Amino acid sequence: MTSISQKIPATIITGFLGAGKTTLIRNILQSANGKRIALIINEFGDLGIDGEVLKGCGDETCSEDDIVELANGCICCTVADDFIPTITQLMGRSDRPDHIVIETSGLALPQPLVRAFNWPEIRNQVTVDGVVTVVDSAAVAEGKFAHDEHAVQEQRKADEALDHDSPLEELFEDQLACADMIILNKVDLVSDDRLAQVNQEIAGGIRSAVKILPAHNGNLNAEVLLGLGVGAEGDMDVRKSHHEREGHEDHDHDDFESFVVNLGEFSDQQNLLSHLETALGDKNILRLKGFAAIKDKPMRLVVQAVGPRVQTYFDREWRADEVRSTQLVVIGETGLDHKGIEGFLKGDRCIS
Repeated sequence: MTSISQKIPATIITGFLGAGKTTLIRNILQSANGKRIALIINEFGDLGIDGEVLKGCGDETCSEDDIVELANGCICCTVADDFIPTITQLMGRSDRPDHIVIETSGLALPQPLVRAFNWPEIRNQVTVDGVVTVVDSAAVAEGKFAHDEHAVQEQRKADEALDHDSPLEELFEDQLACADMIILNKVDLVSDDRLAQVNQEIAGGIRSAVKILPAHNGNLNAEVLLGLGVGAEGDMDVRKSHHEREGHEDHDHDDFESFVVNLGEFSDQQNLLSHLETALGDKNILRLKGFAAIKDKPMRLVVQAVGPRVQTYFDREWRADEVRSTQLVVIGETGLDHKGIEGFLKGDRCIS
């Protein structure tokens, strides 16, 4: 039998929409000290935004050939069709990676993915070095995804027709339950007293050995996040999901939907940002991300938005063979007004 030390380690980065997984991975790449890292990115939506963002980082430890996007739906539902063949292909390369980093969709359950490392095709070649769950501490501080298992159980007992609590809270619970390390991101947006409360709330619902680390803008390096040596696929009994604990094995995302808005070039960056902030507040949008073309700007503007906050930066120049355009993935709960949102985003600020 192949020992864990002889297998290629894989780190699973999970967390809710907008928690900061991609930023965390960028910091891993920048501090990898020459380690060759392969990335598997499971994008929720029709446009592989996160993969493009990471390809723009230009880091020598991760070339474009080392990035694989799985955009056919939640990775936990497409293990056999997408994930296993991807890992098999990576293992078959002559230049095998030193480490694999997997960024799950914000809606993916980590448990089925970890369990997949026991599949015969890959179990002797790779191991789960650790599961890292990224938490938006500012969102938790506002009570958006509070974790109270006792209250969930009491609510279920009081209503015989209730199969489970809010899917957002359930997903948050499952990501914490599977974690070997929890990153409380965006701590700069939370007061010290409230952050201490958030830390206590999180710690009350996880295994005692799980570490909780604070972070500002995902600013943690590879030495902290990689090399945990957990072998998580071997102890799934302590990482059971909500549905598994309740005797269910099904999983769907009927409560969420996403669509892509294709727009032209925008005349002014600040007006675009103000418009996006308004849309996030008024249109029941959970997350919005993508690229924008701004008039007279030679570089592409990356947009990452969640809640009322919009973050942007210019990542690279538009290539000569590219059409300068704006593409935004909109993610929200089922029932989004596609036409209304697209019309609002376009407004009179899109000039082409």
